[in-house]
Amino acid sequence: MTTTGELSRDTTGYGSQLTAENQAIQIDGDSFVYRRFGNDQTDAPPLIGLQHFRGNLDSWDPALVDRLAQDREVILLDNRGVAGSTGVVPDEVTDMARDALAFIDALGLKEVDLLGFSLGGYVAQELTLLRPRLVRRLVLAGTAPQGGPGLHRWSDTVFGLATTDQPTAEDLLSLFFSPSAESRAKGAEYLQRAYQRQEGRDAPTDLATHDAQLAAITAWGIPDASRLNRLAGITQPTLVANGDDDRMMHTENSRLLAEHLPNAELRIYLDANHGFLDQYAVQFADDIVEFLNR
Repeated sequence: MTTTGELSRDTTGYGSQLTAENQAIQIDGDSFVYRRFGNDQTDAPPLIGLQHFRGNLDSWDPALVDRLAQDREVILLDNRGVAGSTGVVPDEVTDMARDALAFIDALGLKEVDLLGFSLGGYVAQELTLLRPRLVRRLVLAGTAPQGGPGLHRWSDTVFGLATTDQPTAEDLLSLFFSPSAESRAKGAEYLQRAYQRQEGRDAPTDLATHDAQLAAITAWGIPDASRLNRLAGITQPTLVANGDDDRMMHTENSRLLAEHLPNAELRIYLDANHGFLDQYAVQFADDIVEFLNR
């Protein structure tokens, strides 16, 4: 597995984020686009990847998901209306979770593991509460509990970087990585990996997606400490992970998740911001594999 900008080659026979076919399934008149690849010769349930605000299939780091695919199937989803999928993006997290459940049901899956990053972590929590017997284990990366502190209104800097109409590479580096030279260099390597795929790239997310997802994030973040009590319903083993200085979801919220989930463990990665999972792609992948296989 490469951790630089060099092309990652599939030497395992399990497929790759860089070459997996874009597939689609029809649900209630809309087309849900996804990629499915990995080792289907194990007893491990598929791992469903739920993506961040304004992210699409190509936002997943090949160095991360290709490593995960060596041990199980990986299914990366554009939820309703996002990127290549059709329909209207919901403006509430619960409706996003119901759409993800409809997708899982349409594939005929009876048990899954979840990897939810940022907004995808909100969806993963809600999905698990709605269908607790479907989910075996969760990985909650760079995300936060409903009603957690500092979520309802991002700082002016974060808001400006996250909501610009045409995000640039510099915007992403500043939003997802720490100011240190090492972190930014790792961010530049991630960008090279993310843009290696030239054929069959996913459609970009549009401004309607931006608006609906931002509304959902804002509503989820309305301060309400009592909402932490809902986490008692997520009894599955959960790996909570983040950088030590997440300026978007705030590392404090990952600590709250780990404290209030009944069966959680916390991993904090040093000199890292919201994009820790791309900065530490191989290490985080190994940590996920160890956790899921335990």
